[in-house]
Order: sequence, then structure tokens, then C-alpha cells
Amino acid sequence: MNLAGYVALTRQSGLLKEMQSVANNIANLSTTGFRREGVLFAEHLRMLPLEGGAVAMTEARGRWTDAGQGALVQTGGALDLAIEGEGFFRVLTPGGERLTRAGAFTRNGEGEVVAMDGHPLLDEGGGPILIPFEAQAISVASDGTLSVDGEPAALIGLVTVEDATKLFRETGTLFRYEAEPMPMEGGRLVQGFLEQSNVNAVAEMTRMIAVQRAYEYGQKLMDQEDERIRLVVRTIGVRA
Repeated sequence: MNLAGYVALTRQSGLLKEMQSVANNIANLSTTGFRREGVLFAEHLRMLPLEGGAVAMTEARGRWTDAGQGALVQTGGALDLAIEGEGFFRVLTPGGERLTRAGAFTRNGEGEVVAMDGHPLLDEGGGPILIPFEAQAISVASDGTLSVDGEPAALIGLVTVEDATKLFRETGTLFRYEAEPMPMEGGRLVQGFLEQSNVNAVAEMTRMIAVQRAYEYGQKLMDQEDERIRLVVRTIGVRA
């Protein structure tokens, strides 16, 4: 493959990853607490042994997450919680503690408050939150204080990661961190509401069309370059 082919191939590879990101966003339009993601590209420049000559190649080096607030939708569920502003819930998974914005919680057979995937919600001290099944009333204050039948029972732990580069999407709405999360100050919990995905359907469809057209143009360029090389080979072969 010649130089032009390598340049086009790096572009196509990056566009493929961009399309995968767009498709994942669209697939999660209705996922509670989902945050839109995109692809970060890096450009590599190299001088050529010609005066004023240079070549540039691109590479999809990583992904970024849109931290924008999703819309809050009222559900009325006692354990449906939404965070206004920044911050995350802490949940315990088999792989360790993770952070999430998905606030649809319920109770398991032991009375623990858990996410829909079964991961226990953690309190301020990092322990599970228990609610007796005989409880008549469950209320959650804006500061995260969970009360059962009028008596405070736990303080839901809201945290934030100051350095966004130390926060990594693991699966869907779960994030792992490399920097110790800090207690969230100023965060506000809203009971009976859920935060929807922050994906804009129209914007993502527009983005998908743009990426698809760019990919098709890149493929056309590679086909034309391949035909040019074939023509050169045939011409040289005839003259030889």
C-alpha cells in the first residue's frame, strides 16, 4: 500500500470508531442516567524528504463524555432519585466501587437499596443502605438524608471526581475512577424523579449522516487511488 492509501486508511479507521460511538449514543436514548460520548482524534505529522513536503495521519486516541445534565422526568417512585447538578451515586459492583448517574433504585430480598442491575447503593461511609420491608414511608431530602417512617436512616453518598481525565466509562452508565472521589458539595437530590439520557436524537442522527458521508468519500478516494496505481502498472508494463 502506498502513502496515500495509509493516510486514507487511518481516516477510515477513525471514522469507524466515530460511527460506533454515535450508534451507541442512539441505542441509549432512553437509558436512565446515560451520558453521551464522543471520540478524540490525534493528528500525527511527519516531514517528507522533499522541500515543503509533509504527511498527516489521524488516530482515534480515546473517548470523551458529555457531562451535560439530562432532563428530569417525574415518576413518583419512592426510590427513584435524580441528581441536580454535578455528582454521582456510589454503587458496589463485583469489580469494586463504581459511580453512576442512573438513579432508579429498588430493594433486594435482604432489604438493601440496589440499582436495577443489583448493585447496592452506598451511603456516605461506603456501606449498603437497608430499609425494613415493614416501612410505611420512605423519604429522601435534597441533601441525601434518607428517612424511614419519619426517622433518619442513612445519608446517601454523593461524590464527584475533580479531575475528569481520571474518570472512565466502564459499561453503559457505570464509571470507574483512578482518583479518589470527593464528597459532593452543593449537589441536590430530587425524590420521585429520574434523569434521562442527555443524548440529543436530532443532533446524533445529523452526526451519523455526516460521518457516513465522510466514510463514503474516503472509500471513494481509496478506490480512485487503487485505480490510479493499476493504470500506472499497466502503462509501464505495456511500454516495457
